[in-house]
Amino acid sequence: MSGRMRRVNQALREVLSEGIGALKDPRIGFVTVTGVDTSPDLRQATVYVSVLGPERKRDATLEGLQSSHGVLQSRVNSELHLKRTPQLTFQYDPTVERGVRLSRLIDELNPDEHE
Repeated sequence: MSGRMRRVNQALREVLSEGIGALKDPRIGFVTVTGVDTSPDLRQATVYVSVLGPERKRDATLEGLQSSHGVLQSRVNSELHLKRTPQLTFQYDPTVERGVRLSRLIDELNPDEHE
């Protein structure tokens, strides 16, 4: 990945993190934007999010984000001056959940160190 694409992905992640926090949709829970992967032609961007809560809450949040993509795209368009505004799609990122699970497993193996 080129340095330019890394900067574009980082800028999109920052703008979307702020934009998601400002949404008023009750379906959207506590969301962290963990990454953005933009196509080289800037037509598509996959936004990876981590959602705090059970699977039902995660599904509702993804649905709320997908229905709010137009608002978020217009925010991206107004804050970033790109040749094209990418079409946003949202995808759940399980890496945070896996990290928490691994930390618990490690803690279970070494209970003496954490007392």
